[in-house]
Amino acid sequence: MRRCPWYATDKSIVYISALPFSEWAFLHEWKSFLLENNCGWGLLGRIALKGGYVSALSVEPRTAADAKLESYLKRFERRVEATPPGQCPLATQASLLEAGANQTCGKCVPCRDGLPKLAAMMRKLANCQATAETVETMRTLAAMIRDTSDCAVGYEAAQATLDALEAFAAEVHVSRRGCTEGMGQSVPCETLCPAHVNVPGYIALVGQGSYAEAIELIRKDNPFPTACALVCEHPCEKRCRRILIDAPLNIRGIKKMAVDQVAADVVPVPKRLPDSGKRIAVIGGGPSGLTCAYYAALMGHSVTVFEANRALGGMMRYGIPAYRFPRERLDEDIRAILSVGNIEVKYGCSVDASAMAKINQEYDAVYVAIGAQAGKTLKLENADAEGVVSAVDLLQKIGDGEYPDFTGKKVVVVGGGNVAMDCARTSVRAGAAEVTVAYRRRQSDMTALVEEVESAVAEGVEMAVLEAPARVEVNEEGRCTALITQPQMIGAVKRGRPAPVAANKPERRIEADVILIAVGQDIVSEPFAEFGMETEWGKIVSNGRLESPGMSGVFVGGDCQSGPATVIKAIGAGKVAARNIDEYLGYHHTLSCDVSVPAPTQNDRTPKGRVEIAERPARERKNDYLGVECSMSLEEAQQECGRCLRCDCFGAGCQVEGRTQYV
Repeated sequence: MRRCPWYATDKSIVYISALPFSEWAFLHEWKSFLLENNCGWGLLGRIALKGGYVSALSVEPRTAADAKLESYLKRFERRVEATPPGQCPLATQASLLEAGANQTCGKCVPCRDGLPKLAAMMRKLANCQATAETVETMRTLAAMIRDTSDCAVGYEAAQATLDALEAFAAEVHVSRRGCTEGMGQSVPCETLCPAHVNVPGYIALVGQGSYAEAIELIRKDNPFPTACALVCEHPCEKRCRRILIDAPLNIRGIKKMAVDQVAADVVPVPKRLPDSGKRIAVIGGGPSGLTCAYYAALMGHSVTVFEANRALGGMMRYGIPAYRFPRERLDEDIRAILSVGNIEVKYGCSVDASAMAKINQEYDAVYVAIGAQAGKTLKLENADAEGVVSAVDLLQKIGDGEYPDFTGKKVVVVGGGNVAMDCARTSVRAGAAEVTVAYRRRQSDMTALVEEVESAVAEGVEMAVLEAPARVEVNEEGRCTALITQPQMIGAVKRGRPAPVAANKPERRIEADVILIAVGQDIVSEPFAEFGMETEWGKIVSNGRLESPGMSGVFVGGDCQSGPATVIKAIGAGKVAARNIDEYLGYHHTLSCDVSVPAPTQNDRTPKGRVEIAERPARERKNDYLGVECSMSLEEAQQECGRCLRCDCFGAGCQVEGRTQYV
């Protein structure tokens, strides 16, 4: 066999370039050589003529298995996405390290030899078989691999290992010969719901058409079934085990089906336990405060709610527009809560330090749940000009029925969260000629729900991304005329997100008759700090039981304690507060729920598409404030319910404690 000067090889493939015509016949000899040495021949499958030479190339993949591998990688991706909550983080990291070791190309020694050794030690650590010396060796080896590997396969896997050893207290596996506290598989949807609602149970009830019973079961752990059916960010869907087959269940859509068939205030609430004689004060009538009031009243305590506004609901009424959450639907939940009895509401009561001191003396326990209802401002030139309005103030007025009139005006909304989308879509309905959202990051970095952004765009809202507000332009009368922005470019990741930096581009002028600032919410915590409650960065501090440090009988939760979050997180905090207040008062009441969950049937393992909630046509819905979402049909709801794998009955769900989340 002749040696050819114009070829190169890297073990498995022969690269041939610029082959003279005179040597074309020689290819047959080389074909035999390639096949004998297990080299790829597909490279020579396509021949192009170039100036007397032949370039041999192919459109086929170099590795024929890559096409088949793609489907397996998708399955692997779904498996990672559906990792059950409660999984040992070190065991998970061991699996990821083993995957990294399989990905190494073998070129550099640190990755080729180091990752398998590191994976073996991590597996040993996860199995509680390692020593303290093993952990230190792992740190040393991981640092070496990170600093000397040629490519990301090696150095990223090593850095992830170092991060895991730091974050997950590897030493616990050594000293206690056991996993960190709280580890153990559970029902994913229940665990990830902040209120720990029995999700598989009410899905089964909806599937058989028992809508009232489904609402009763939801209400066992969450007194706002309608609110969460319409505006919940559905964290319960995040690791739904159905992901392993096709896609997570549309849990919120199934809940919406139930409340659309039977109004929440039609379904009777449980019977209240005998009066305890104890009095509880709740400061704030939002989702967290009303949840605490509901469960405390059911336990037999007398509850007084102090609400600063003219109506109950907190940010559900004063922060979410009616087209997303019609006020009559919110009132259904509130009427059901108040129907328990033993709940007195005092409207227009702003609680200052002296009032808080008096309440603390008169009541046996106090729950502070004031929320985060003040709007943040931007430190911009002319930020106080006429026409510059806080988004929170705008939504507050809408909550009291005062709708804006933006007919023919150009509106610019600053921000990229759900509140910004609410303001933008409200401006469209208020008659604005143009609505622009100015955001300093990319559209993919927006904290708003993807579906909210898509709906806003469908209604005609322009997204001006990578535009950081620089100043407000005003006319001679001091009214805003434009928002001046500085174009940005995306930079390094900081605190989990790529951070924008100023781009070398000229400033942009966005004409504006109205500028809505939607960059976050503040907590009015000063009166409570003056009373003596501990605060930090504006938030009111509590321990894990939601007790205010140094304050006997004073509890705090919801947005004022966690920072602005979601409705369902506030509900979860209110439920915890009610339970802990009951314990503080010397009781351990249990509440009954007489709903029977249907027995499971054999899982339907046939892959199916996820049923999505449709919205009214954009051309129609953008002209009114009516609800935008449509309900599932009966057939859609039954199909979606049928996709549930009943993790409460199959797998760990039937073995672990904690499925009784409240009673």
